[in-house]
Amino acid sequence: MKTAFARAQHLRHGINASIWFAQHAFDYSAHHTDTETTPEDIAIMAKLGFDNVRVSVDPVPLEQSMEGHSDFLARLDRAVDTILANGMAVELDIHPEPPFKQAVKTTGDGVDRFVAVWRQLAAHYADRDPERIFFEVENEPEVSDTYRWAGIQARVAAAIRESAPKQTIIATGANWSDIQDLLAVEPLADGNVIYNFHYYDPHEFTHQGASWGSVYWTYEKKIPYPSDEAVMENRLNQIPDAVSRYKLKSYWYERWDAHHIRLMIDSAGEWARANHVPLICNEFGVYRQVVEPADRLRWIHDVRTALEANSIGWTMWDYHNGFGVATKDANGKSVVDPGTVEALGLKK
Repeated sequence: MKTAFARAQHLRHGINASIWFAQHAFDYSAHHTDTETTPEDIAIMAKLGFDNVRVSVDPVPLEQSMEGHSDFLARLDRAVDTILANGMAVELDIHPEPPFKQAVKTTGDGVDRFVAVWRQLAAHYADRDPERIFFEVENEPEVSDTYRWAGIQARVAAAIRESAPKQTIIATGANWSDIQDLLAVEPLADGNVIYNFHYYDPHEFTHQGASWGSVYWTYEKKIPYPSDEAVMENRLNQIPDAVSRYKLKSYWYERWDAHHIRLMIDSAGEWARANHVPLICNEFGVYRQVVEPADRLRWIHDVRTALEANSIGWTMWDYHNGFGVATKDANGKSVVDPGTVEALGLKK
């Protein structure tokens, strides 16, 4: 357990490199992976003060590459090496598309396949620096049966440990890896494990304008943070149906502010302290498209400081896509947003 706590110090303030080796199933070509996140981007991440990069990996092209059908794994190796060369740690996160995830959720063959992928990947990286490369079991498993997920996660952890006895594993709760999912976790018998959760509460604010998830998010815009009842009726009028308006009302009635966020994250910290395990939050952020920038920065600041008050390391979602610490200009070049850097307590 001392090893896991010591290594968790490499995961204090990180960034997600999204839509790179995952979330882009229609194109994992060399052109895509070489241009989506570049060596220049990685150097910027290090310069900003990030100490780790979470690299999500789609298991299907990974599996194909490990069978010799593409150079996807070789390109992933180059990405990992570039991150390490810039002095940052790497969280390797298996991040499946829905069909793979559904098979893991519902079939024994799907679990067997998942375990086999991890056994090979762990063996591939077993000789790399165990202080700087971390193995995250799965992104948001969406398994509603907590007992089934506990069994799957234990099998994967055992397979990783067989192939890579020195590496630290990142484990998570079932469903969407929210705080309530974390609180239901029974820690693994393996002591070299860091636990993880994601934080996007309240989604009515963080996902306003998003085209995935709840349909009514697409209608939302300029939902304020902290919640302000003075604008509630006007914002509710954006939503076309009564059921969704009712759901959105809870955002105001629950009075979301820094104190509310701190109380929720305190619950995660209490769980970690009670179980004597290290804890990180390796996704949090606000979708940029329609939110008021100042409100977004307030939320990021309040979440980040609540995490740090509980000694919980964090990895923001994401670098330069929809939630980014940077945006892309017309030429695809990353332009760092100084306000987001400041909200994260970093220096541009």
